[in-house]
Amino acid sequence: MSDAAQPTAAEVRAAAEAVKTALDRHLAAVERRTGEDDPAVNEAFNELAAAAEVYDELLYDRYDEVTPFEIPGAEDSLPPYAGPEEPNGLSVLIRRDYAVAEPQRLLAQAQRVEAADEEAAGAGAASTVHGALGILFGEFEADEIASRHKEFGLEEGDSTLWVLAADEPPEPGEWLEAPFDDADPERVVCRFDVSSVFDELDDDPDDEADDVEDEELETLDADR
Repeated sequence: MSDAAQPTAAEVRAAAEAVKTALDRHLAAVERRTGEDDPAVNEAFNELAAAAEVYDELLYDRYDEVTPFEIPGAEDSLPPYAGPEEPNGLSVLIRRDYAVAEPQRLLAQAQRVEAADEEAAGAGAASTVHGALGILFGEFEADEIASRHKEFGLEEGDSTLWVLAADEPPEPGEWLEAPFDDADPERVVCRFDVSSVFDELDDDPDDEADDVEDEELETLDADR
């Protein structure tokens, strides 16, 4: 990089201050967390990862130095960003996997919901696991299911959240028949993954490069 294109010392300092601020916000969000999948904690995590990446890049460009911060797997898991530089819309795609660990608990919760609904009372939909799942996911928001999954007899598996950039917001009803066909990895602005496999990596002393926490964020800058 030429001297003219290098960031200034003040810009590097400002990026460092942004990391400090993001650290404080992340800790505050963790201290106030309301559940295992608190959106405020997720947002603070994303902001911290983004601030750390900016600081790391500016530090290297200015001083040819690096930090111990790393956003694992971004280059390996996602292709280079090829979406619009100034998106006018975005799509958020979420996948969460669950195991039905306690069917009786699941059925009992669904039966309570069904009993409280005068129109559905006596329908018997809550007598099967299939019917119980339909009742609970129809009654509660997906985020509430995620935060209360143990109450419903569910066990969390892997989950991922992708944020995709769009040139324009889609028209109402445009993608309802095939909602996930447009999940183009080259338009992913950032992604957030949770998996127990990261615990296994933490326990591997021979793989320090992959030493990550349960939560991983992958971001790609549109300028790359």
